[in-house]
Formats: sequence, structure tokens, C-alpha cells
Amino acid sequence: MAAGAAEAAAVVVEVGSARQFEELLRLRAKSLVVVHFWAPWAPQCAQMNDVMAELAKEHPQVSFVKLEAEAVPEVSEKYEISSVPTFLFFKNSQKVDRLDGAHAPELTKKVQRHASSGSFPPSGNEHPKEDLNLRLKKLTHAAPCMLFMKGTPQEPRCGFSKQMVEILNKHNIQFSSFDIFSDEEVRQGLKTYSSWPTYPQLYVSGELVGGLDIIKELEASEELDTICPKAPKLEERLKVLTNKASVMLFMKGNKQEAKCGFSKQILEILNSTGVEYETFDILEDEEELKENGELMPILKGEN
Repeated sequence: MAAGAAEAAAVVVEVGSARQFEELLRLRAKSLVVVHFWAPWAPQCAQMNDVMAELAKEHPQVSFVKLEAEAVPEVSEKYEISSVPTFLFFKNSQKVDRLDGAHAPELTKKVQRHASSGSFPPSGNEHPKEDLNLRLKKLTHAAPCMLFMKGTPQEPRCGFSKQMVEILNKHNIQFSSFDIFSDEEVRQGLKTYSSWPTYPQLYVSGELVGGLDIIKELEASEELDTICPKAPKLEERLKVLTNKASVMLFMKGNKQEAKCGFSKQILEILNSTGVEYETFDILEDEEELKENGELMPILKGEN
């Protein structure tokens, strides 16, 4: 009987207005609230609604909420919902985490982590903010040129980030990136840290250069090439790689695990002769793969 009552209580609440949403956050401030911003036309949202229903059964102490993103635009705009499905996590009426996309395993992990953790610390505690500023400083200095974007250079998740990557690649600029969707604390904190409210953001030597509009202006004025570090040319990279050791084997895989029959045969030959050598896995570098071909390993040594 108790199990049946718990299952009956394990429902996903649907919210249809901004006022109803704010009231729900206030009434359930003592518990974790997970909000699914969804759209009826997106099949992945329907799948995640099923996941939410199952999680509601497993975590009856957590409040699970559905909010149709386009039907309540004021809430979607307030929390910068640009795609569906998106999940927000609230404690004490404050947003503490975010998940963009239909990632059921990650949603499950976040629910479990936040449900088992204590209450969200009050905003008056300044120590976490100091720690965050130190972390942001380290991130902005993580590479000579750092791009904070939505998604990755290989899979940008917004048009502005995609355009930024295309410009940097067109100018052969060497940069590292950070996916702001992967860390909600960084996503929100960097806006205050840099006094720049939108993404993407480009940093050089830890200093903010600007967003997409600024980068376009620098490109038009031909200043971009003088500000950002250039990636080494392929010929220079190959020269460094081929001179890394007296004998260099460019192969598919590495010494411990060859990933093609030809590479395995050459490893066996080299190991049987006792020759000292280093290897480079061409599967980890698309440029090297194209330069050396895709069929056989290449052995290079001193003349």
C-alpha cells in the first residue's frame, strides 16, 4: 500500500505560466527541483519525459517539473534556454546546475548527486566566489588563446560559436576551447568575471578580446592575425615529429596496441631487432593521417 502511494506521488508536474513556475520554486524551496524545458515537436523531449517519469519514481523527494519552452517564453529567456531539451536544477529557489541535450545517463547522475548533497550554500558566503575567480583565471590562462563556447570546435552547439570557430580556423589561429555547457558555474561566473554577458568569448594571454562581433571587426581591419597566435604549419610540425627520435614510426595505434595488421608487423620486426624507437599514432591527428596516407605505417629514421 505504501509503495503504491509513493508511486502515485511520483508524478512530473507540468507548469504553464511564469507565475506558476515562480510559485512552485517558492513552495518547494526545501527540496531539489528539476525542470525540463521541452517542446512537443521534438521527439527527444518525449524520450526524456519518460526518463523523468522513471526518475520521479526512484527519487520521490525530488520535484520534477515540465515546462514547454515556447509556451512560457519569459521563463525560457530568463534562463537562456536556446534549445530543447534543457534541464535546470534548483535548490532554495536558486539555479545550481544545468544540462543541455538528451543525455539520460548524465541527467540521472546529476539528479543522484544533487539529491544526495546538502542544501545549497547561501549567497552571502564569499569563499566559493573567491575560489571560482581563481578557477576562472586559471581557465582563461589555460592556453595562449582560449575560446569559451557552446559545444566544441568539432560540434558547435550554436550559430555564433560555429562562426567563431570558422573564423579562427580560416586564419590558422591556434586555440584551445572550453564547452560552457559542461559547467554551469563557469558559464555564469565568467559573465561576471569578464563583464561580458554573452558567448562565445575569446581570450588571448588571459585577457578578454571579445565576442563574435569584435572578432569580425578585428578580421575586417586585419588586426586579428596580429593579436592571436598562429598554429604551426603542417610542414613545421612534421619536421619536429620526424626528428623527435633517431627512429620514428608513424603508425595506427602505439607500442602497446597496434590498430592495423601492417603496424603490428613493423612493431614485431623492430622489437625483434632491439632498435630504440618512438611512435606517433596517426589516428589521433587528422592532418598527419592525410599527409602520410591511410594504408600503411611509415618508418622514418636518420640517413
